[in-house]
Amino acid sequence: MIRRIRRILAGGLRAIVAAMAKALGYRLVRIQPAGSLGEAHGAVPDGTTVFDEIPAVANLDPGLLSALRKAATDAADEGIEFFVNSGWRSPEYQDQLRRKAIVKYGSEEEAAKWVATAEKSAHVAGEAADIGRVAWPWLSEHGAGYGLCQIYRNEPWHYELRPEAIEHGCPPMYPDPSHDPRLRR
Repeated sequence: MIRRIRRILAGGLRAIVAAMAKALGYRLVRIQPAGSLGEAHGAVPDGTTVFDEIPAVANLDPGLLSALRKAATDAADEGIEFFVNSGWRSPEYQDQLRRKAIVKYGSEEEAAKWVATAEKSAHVAGEAADIGRVAWPWLSEHGAGYGLCQIYRNEPWHYELRPEAIEHGCPPMYPDPSHDPRLRR
């Protein structure tokens, strides 16, 4: 429990520092460990918004990016900024994330609840964006009006474009990615 509270506080602090740096015209850059794939492969620097032109944002599906930008513009009227934690990813970056998840969760089966293979990932296809914590409640309430839907119950940050949601609401969520028929081998 304490570890979770620390993570939440650290995430909030990172968002505040990123917002302050952006307001001052600075850009925070994560230092990548040796062997890590960087921004060109889809890594996202702290403070990135849906309006930034880095590969993780610029390589998103145009419809998804447009919907995110429209929603972010409207959310800004309420003081909410859409930070992007992840968007488009290269297959190499997705594979790296998958390997890390297998180590973290102890098996491919458990990792599949959090990270898809490069061949099946909506991130690699540019069809998913992981949005920062501050915008989750707003997107949960208003996202369907833009066709933006949370797909997995265990990932409140993961949004994909479902244009039919504008009229019919978002489809039921899968418990986690391992239940998504699109990701089954």
